[in-house]
This record gives sequence, structure tokens and C-alpha cells, in this order.
Amino acid sequence: MDALGRFWDRVSAPAPDLSPTVLLATAAVAALLVLYGPLWRLTRHAVTIAHEGAHGLVALAVGRRLAGIRLHSDTSGVTVSSGRPTGIGMVLTCAAGYTGPGLFGLGAAALLAAGHAVGALWALVGLLGLLLVQIRNWYGLWSVLVSGGLVLAATWFLPQEAQAAFAAVTTWFLLLAAPRAVVELQRARRHRQAPESDADQLARLTRVPGLVWVGIFLLVDVGALLLGGSWLLAGTSG
Repeated sequence: MDALGRFWDRVSAPAPDLSPTVLLATAAVAALLVLYGPLWRLTRHAVTIAHEGAHGLVALAVGRRLAGIRLHSDTSGVTVSSGRPTGIGMVLTCAAGYTGPGLFGLGAAALLAAGHAVGALWALVGLLGLLLVQIRNWYGLWSVLVSGGLVLAATWFLPQEAQAAFAAVTTWFLLLAAPRAVVELQRARRHRQAPESDADQLARLTRVPGLVWVGIFLLVDVGALLLGGSWLLAGTSG
């Protein structure tokens, strides 16, 4: 019990507030990871992890049976679940992928704004641990282990100020990367460079055009960016 109590104290410990200068620097680092092509080809894998993890979480939440998740070296992925092939549960599961990274970022922003940067990192470790047991291919296993190892190392070895900065970079990255992933989705759809996408599948399920679904994804992700960013910036001024 003492060990559990010490662990909880570590997870729930309030993190020091980041100065506006440091917070803007973390946003700049995240923007570089998203906007600079050579780095984006690497960091895009983290978006895929969040994308497929969101599919899996929502599938379980709506009562579908999760059969496994695969992550591929070309930054694509697939989440397989079984249940009714139509209906609101299937629609929510399909819609979760491209909105998931932005909403994860929004949740992290809420924790950071409340002073719980360390808790946000541990929550991320927990989510990656849950995802790990559903991975069904070697590349996906390696990808999740590396990502989880990086976050775990940050939570365990970095001082609190550095943990807060790491959490801020991660949060900004999720918020900024989500809209870019949607833009890439539409570009691939327009040039027919990819198999059936989430938007195309939702179009079949709902008879709402795929382009409308792309717009919904983008609206949610941009909204998460604006709201989450305002929370982070308000936290430093408070």
C-alpha cells in the first residue's frame, strides 16, 4: 500500500507552471515535428498510434469486440472489430480515427491547464499499455513499445520542469498533427492514392458524402486545436 501511495503521489503531483516563453517554445518544437517533411515522416507514426487507438477505444465503448490492431511501416494501420456492420456503434467507431488525435490532445491540454502534466504523461503510458495488448503485428509492437518507452523514460527520469515541457510538446503535437492528417486524407482521396478510407466507409454507412465527413473531421480537429491551445495559454497567464 505504501508503494501504491507513493506512486499515486508521483502521478498526481502538481507540475510547475511553464512560462509563456517556454510554452511557446514547446509549440514551436511541435510545429516543426508536424510541418517539416523529413520529421513528419517519422512522427506521423505517433498519429497512426493515436488514430488506431481511438478506433479501438470507441469500438469497446460501444460494445463491439476488438479483434486486434495492426500498425504498418508506411504509417497506415487497421483496427479490426466485430459486431453489427451498420448502426450508430459502427459509425462512431469509424469516425473516431481522424478525430481521436485531436481529442486526445484536448484531454491532455485540460490536464496541463489544471497543473497535472505528470498525470497526463502517465495517462498516456496507460493508454499505450492498453493498446499494446491489442497489437497483432511485429512492426506495431515495436512502434508502440518505442513510443511507450520514450514517454515512460520522460516520466521516470526527467525533473518536473522538463516533464511539464515534454508533456506540452506532446500535447501541442497531437493538436497540430490531427488537422494535417485530415488534409492528407483528402489529398489521398482526391488522387485516389489509398484504398477505402474512414470517410468513404462512413459515406457508405450514412449516405453522407465522404467530403462532408472529411469536413467534420477537420472541424473537430481545428476546434480541439483552438480550444486546447487557449487552455494551455490561459494556464500560463493565470
